[in-house]
Amino acid sequence: MLKLRLTRLGRKKVPFYRIAAMEALSKRDGKAVAYLGTYNPLAEEGNQVVLKEEEILKFLSNGAQPTETVKSILTKAGVWAKFEETKKK
Repeated sequence: MLKLRLTRLGRKKVPFYRIAAMEALSKRDGKAVAYLGTYNPLAEEGNQVVLKEEEILKFLSNGAQPTETVKSILTKAGVWAKFEETKKK
């Protein structure tokens, strides 16, 4: 099963994350199927998020499950609402 989850980059005490589609049983920083965006929690102007919305929606519609953190990022960006809308049709 595919999961949408965060992989950590950046040096010690300065985290930077990529949002990745990965197998559920793989390691946190293991091989990803696709990279779907970035998340910088220490950005000066709030939390900076860059997403590839079309690819994320494609993975979600094919059954990928987001982790809690990724789901909250998608909700704040409005991508989760778009997915729920397409699911109802």
